[in-house]
Amino acid sequence: MGALLDWDQRLFTRVATVRVPGADPALRRLSHAANQGRLWFGVAAGIGLAGGPAGRRAALRGLGSLAIASFTVNTLVKWSARRPRPLLEGVPTIRRLARQPHTTSFPSGHSASAAAFATAVALESKRYGALVAPVAAAVAFSRVYVGVHYPGDVLAGVAIGAGAAALTCRWWPPRTVVPERERPAARAPALPLGKGLVVLVDGPAGAPSLHARRLRALLPEAEVIERGSGDDFAELLAAAADRAVETGGALGVCGGDARIGAAARAAAERGLALAVFPDGTADRFALDVGVPDFEAASVAVARGEAVSVDIGVARSGTGEDTWFLNEFSIGPYPELMRLRAGLERRWAGAPTVAVALARVLGAARPVELNVNGRPRRLWLLLAGNGHYVPEGLAPAFRPRLDEDLLDVRLVDAGRRLARTRAVAAAALGTLEHSRVYEAERVPWVELEGILGVDATAFDGEPRTGAAGLRLEKEYRALVVYRPVRAPGETVREVGPVSRVARHR
Repeated sequence: MGALLDWDQRLFTRVATVRVPGADPALRRLSHAANQGRLWFGVAAGIGLAGGPAGRRAALRGLGSLAIASFTVNTLVKWSARRPRPLLEGVPTIRRLARQPHTTSFPSGHSASAAAFATAVALESKRYGALVAPVAAAVAFSRVYVGVHYPGDVLAGVAIGAGAAALTCRWWPPRTVVPERERPAARAPALPLGKGLVVLVDGPAGAPSLHARRLRALLPEAEVIERGSGDDFAELLAAAADRAVETGGALGVCGGDARIGAAARAAAERGLALAVFPDGTADRFALDVGVPDFEAASVAVARGEAVSVDIGVARSGTGEDTWFLNEFSIGPYPELMRLRAGLERRWAGAPTVAVALARVLGAARPVELNVNGRPRRLWLLLAGNGHYVPEGLAPAFRPRLDEDLLDVRLVDAGRRLARTRAVAAAALGTLEHSRVYEAERVPWVELEGILGVDATAFDGEPRTGAAGLRLEKEYRALVVYRPVRAPGETVREVGPVSRVARHR
């Protein structure tokens, strides 16, 4: 230990005596800007405003990781180590901070916060992570350069910060921007400039909406139909699908998951490929397929790149089938997801699943029904169209959508203190090991005796269901346009596509 401390002191002295032209005022100001995390709050605001959904997730994870790292350093580690600050004798006066810190030296809180924020941002977005990493490294180095920390303090802070960012993945796994791309391609017509594509936009009446203008700019020969305030969506969708059959092209839809689900059925029934243009509201299906934005969808349509996906079907005894692209649920699952999303906007990496679960189960009532012929008393049941990750009651995404299996998860209400045990397990991140939680991937599931249940939902939309339902899959029943290349490469292709469109 003595040799390590001696090395730390000699390295500090070397940094304190080195002169970097122009660095003295810059690093001093940068170090000051990072006080109380002010620098990272500003960066998070910028990323959140300019980066879209990925930027917002990166900003939230960054701030959550910063909070964990700051708490760990300032509350737990500093007061147990109690290492004195370095002496300022060898540090030039121009470098020194106007106000010297009074806390102990080990570890560096600024370095921990910088590393936590940069690592967390990189987990969600490599592009933003590459932009933030040099700033974080400069902040960490500045703490030695201005003479308030030893290099060992900085290295320890960096390790704690990176660990805090990794810890958030236990409750909030990073979403893969690009789902598995080795899936076999499906046949879909290539529609350069959108010729033959009929797109229904669920937008306001009057002047063309922003979404419609973007579509016309990217695919100028596509037929764009806007829904007005007095128009019936089902009628417009049927007309658009029939028009796509006439042109021999494809059907497109711009909207959230509910609109995409209706368009998926219309396309599958007519043998059409579907182009999905996410509107930024509820885009889980689009993101899971691999279409994060209009540009990716436009390139896929122009090149004819697509994949086949499964469709979930709930078959009733009356012969009426209800389709779902994401999940079927019984119980307060839709409210759980809405509450969790609202909490994550404020708390980011905190165990929001446990908080949301405690709230919804506190006001819920158990549901009694038969599952595959077995009487069950449940707090909730979820059947996902494809395998969701991670395990637990707040799955984030599906790596692929063509597995021909349902992802069934439930919370048993028949066990003692089931609600309390479920909430505690969710808070600790061990729900998948709890005895009140069950998960299984199956090709089908039979539900009986659900008459009178008023909390049945398809893709988060409440509906009154039949007394009995058989949940199963339509294997690769839908063809969806999806670019073969990664998002970064797809963005580079948008430029040539747009230039050709403007030329035409």
